[in-house]
Amino acid sequence: MTPEKKRLRVGVLFGGRSGEHEVSLASAASVIRGLDPDKYEALPIGITKEGHWLIGASAQKMLPEVLKGGQRVMMTADPSDAVLVRLDGSGGGHRLDVIFPVMHGTFGEDGTIQGLLDLAALPFVGAGVLGSAIGMDKDVSKRLLQVAKIPVVPWITVQRAEWERDPKGIRTAIEKKFKYPVFVKPATLGSSVGMTKVHSRAELGPALDLAAEFAMKILVERCVIAREIEVSVLGNHDPKASIPGEIVPHREFYDYAAKYLEEGTQLLIPAKLLPAQVKKIQKYAVDAFRALELNGMARVDFFLEKKGGKIYLNEVNTIPGFTSISMYPKLWEASGIPFRELIDKLIELALEQHAEKARTKYQIELPEGAGGALEA
Repeated sequence: MTPEKKRLRVGVLFGGRSGEHEVSLASAASVIRGLDPDKYEALPIGITKEGHWLIGASAQKMLPEVLKGGQRVMMTADPSDAVLVRLDGSGGGHRLDVIFPVMHGTFGEDGTIQGLLDLAALPFVGAGVLGSAIGMDKDVSKRLLQVAKIPVVPWITVQRAEWERDPKGIRTAIEKKFKYPVFVKPATLGSSVGMTKVHSRAELGPALDLAAEFAMKILVERCVIAREIEVSVLGNHDPKASIPGEIVPHREFYDYAAKYLEEGTQLLIPAKLLPAQVKKIQKYAVDAFRALELNGMARVDFFLEKKGGKIYLNEVNTIPGFTSISMYPKLWEASGIPFRELIDKLIELALEQHAEKARTKYQIELPEGAGGALEA
């Protein structure tokens, strides 16, 4: 009789101290539903808006309840443990095989959680510390994309401290470079949180103030009249791009309300594009994935100018949405990889990348007797 194969215990990490906290809950619930119960034991791990870690029952789908009444735990950074330690005084912990972070924005998608998981020597889905940090910082990622000869929308970076110290000078610099309208947004947040389309000088100050509430660095971008095209990327060393899809927002632009709070936005899969456009967008997506040091997954968003047809890479999302309306899984489903198979593949890629990291030497072997000289 063949012995039963052990199920992997997958910690699905969600919530967090971010403006995208609520979006994360919807994505994580979809991931938990997508995990094959014959292969995986799902353990929901919620992080409250205050930063408290809580766990629920295995495969619990009512994630808000985890955040309200889950068991308090702490992630240990000791690589010999790989457990969530209980904080209720009962001792013991919950051992994990792999983590699936479904945390969007600050303290989840920016390399901080990834650093903790690396310290704990835990495999995890998605980009590592460097790729996550770069992907979250739209200013730094644009600079690297330019080096890789991938076109990006022209922008100015404004430090919050500079805006507060010299608002007149900042306004002058922006108006010298761009005509209205412009887009103003936090440089280190997603889901269009804190973003404003600015039509006049009167709107510029309030828009910069709003963005400054969410980040120390602000992006001001030229307004591009364009179609919004998205591509999903999957892989580690040999990443592949999905067929492109198109977002047709019912609002003036694809803001937070249009994404998550209202109906009316259309998702067109596949996008109506010329074969040459599809090929170029897919190439840019894979090139960006490599240039930004990404792993596992990313959704790459583009603008296709309505006049002239110029393609710009807008941004890269290292932990894309996994909700019922999210483009990342929808694009792969349309490309021949159904949701459950996609989740399998992402976990395989996490384990593959973890094994690759384990091949790296982090210590040197000193000749016998050499230690004494170092200790002297």
